Amino acid sequence: MRPLKLGLPKGSLQDATLQLLARAGWRVTVSSRSYFPSIDDSEITCMLVRAQEMARYVETGALDAGITGRDWVLETGAEVKEIAELLYAKQSLAPVRWVLAVPENAPAQTARDLEGKVIATEVVNLTKKYLARHGVQARVEFSWGATEVKVPQLADAIVEITETGSSLRANRLRIIDTVLESRTVFIANPAAAKDPWKCEKISNVVLLLQGAIAAYNKVGIMLNVRREHLDGVLQALPALKNPTISTLSDADWVAINTIVDEDVVRHLIPRLKAAQAQGIVEYPLNKIVL
Repeated sequence: MRPLKLGLPKGSLQDATLQLLARAGWRVTVSSRSYFPSIDDSEITCMLVRAQEMARYVETGALDAGITGRDWVLETGAEVKEIAELLYAKQSLAPVRWVLAVPENAPAQTARDLEGKVIATEVVNLTKKYLARHGVQARVEFSWGATEVKVPQLADAIVEITETGSSLRANRLRIIDTVLESRTVFIANPAAAKDPWKCEKISNVVLLLQGAIAAYNKVGIMLNVRREHLDGVLQALPALKNPTISTLSDADWVAINTIVDEDVVRHLIPRLKAAQAQGIVEYPLNKIVL
């Protein structure tokens, strides 16, 4: 049985991906001198690959599967199978955006105002397609990095990736349009996706990764309450679905177990206590598999 060759994104997504794998149940150890991290699963071998290149290596079969951004799949035009969308990014669970930006004091307000101008970007193909949709003729130049500093001396505008826009604002740039919204995706080589063993392994990995993502920003709550106060506690208690209610050895008492958003707990626990709940326990979650 050959192990599943899994590509992990090197660079901005690396730390978030390793943390996600840890929550999902895999311990991945990265050496500063190696592109081949160790993983505590004999059925998987890992390789660190730049997200920009991941789809190409998955397409050729050098990797069976990988984690990258949908933007890079579209940019490279690689023929891969998208298995699932993974709702996480470098800083948050929100999608990242490729945006068209110009200097704060530039007159341009729309893409059409960049007719005949120079646009610097790392996603040349995506930018050309965007300009074609808007009927704009402009020169698109590949940028090797530090794209924000290239305007206005080296380019009139840029197409750059952002999660919060803070870097663009720090460089006195103004967003005039969104070129593409992108999320992280789990992709597979089409042949690997058809192989029964690899397909099952990929499905299991994705199931646990999605479970770990679903548990982000959520915690479990357990508590005990007398039956006579149960309705009041239930009214105070939000739930992922209906809470689990179990009978205790003392028939006059029940135990409640549920899942809530972490940011409501500081308000919730005082309300539960006021509703006569006792033995309130908050506990962290690694995975929620729905």
